[in-house]
Amino acid sequence: MTGKYRIGLVGGTGYAGAELLRLLCVHPHADICAVTSRQAAGTPVAEAYPQLRGMIDLDFSDASVDELADCDIVFFATPHAAAMHDVPALLEAGKRVIDLSADFRLRDSDLWARWYNVEHACPELIERAVYGLPELNRAALPAADLVACPGCYPTSMILGFKPLIDAGVVDLDHLIANAVTGVSGAGKSLKPGFLYAEMADSFKAYGVAGHRHLPETRQILAALAGKEVGLTFVPHLVPMIRGIHATLYAQLNETRDLQALFEASYVDEPFVDVLPAGSTPETRHVRASNMCRLAVHWPAGGDTAVVLSVIDNLVKGAAGQAVQCFNLMIGAPEACSLTAPGPVP
Repeated sequence: MTGKYRIGLVGGTGYAGAELLRLLCVHPHADICAVTSRQAAGTPVAEAYPQLRGMIDLDFSDASVDELADCDIVFFATPHAAAMHDVPALLEAGKRVIDLSADFRLRDSDLWARWYNVEHACPELIERAVYGLPELNRAALPAADLVACPGCYPTSMILGFKPLIDAGVVDLDHLIANAVTGVSGAGKSLKPGFLYAEMADSFKAYGVAGHRHLPETRQILAALAGKEVGLTFVPHLVPMIRGIHATLYAQLNETRDLQALFEASYVDEPFVDVLPAGSTPETRHVRASNMCRLAVHWPAGGDTAVVLSVIDNLVKGAAGQAVQCFNLMIGAPEACSLTAPGPVP
């Protein structure tokens, strides 16, 4: 049932929070009534984001459950291991929660603790959370009261590998993903490795020994395959602000028209665009949009499929996907507030 929903946003000063504000302030079914920030409490939202002057007339408030008492739906755009402390009370109070962090993505709380270096505060709620990738869980989202939005890297990898796994045409033991992201994926970090002078004119791999998005991606791919999968994932950092480009490799175990397979897989998906054969998508083609653009290749007719997957890490990889889930939860058109094309250049 649509109408106006009172929206609370926890963590309004991060990049994902800024994108949520940008998308929700023009959403016909969203009334933003609380934006929290520990650092900026008491200051106007429009002071932090002058582009929202005249659109959001609120001050940042303290990050507390009490500040969210009048909300219907609460978005968390907080660092990992923060939302889990407030979510139980919000659910108990009848609120619905959309969490952009990793707190409820992994189904195994012990595995979560190993990757995030802290015990989970409410492991009993993990099974209650719906994994917020609409292309997988569209039917479950309307009834959900707790949504765990996917990570940015997993979104690009899962959407790229999904048609191959669904069709059963690849070796599931040796999937490979090389993915490149812009620096906004790290948030507003002041670590030396993310300073412009350290990043400019350079390109580097990181997290080669293991990245937190690896177990998340393996979990979802295993659910698609019905068995464990072998995935090698190497992320890279480049000196751009937004975007993820994932190059995915899978060994084929049978001959198939891969272009037709991908087109059929996503023919009805509003935010997955399979490009014509031979295309090479670029991150600028999805900048500020909720679209994932895919191209599938079969180099030299060999035994390896190569999938190119591009998304904006802050939109389809975070805030836009959260709004897509919100639309499904309230019965609004799935593309509501998400259809503007990205700017080029």
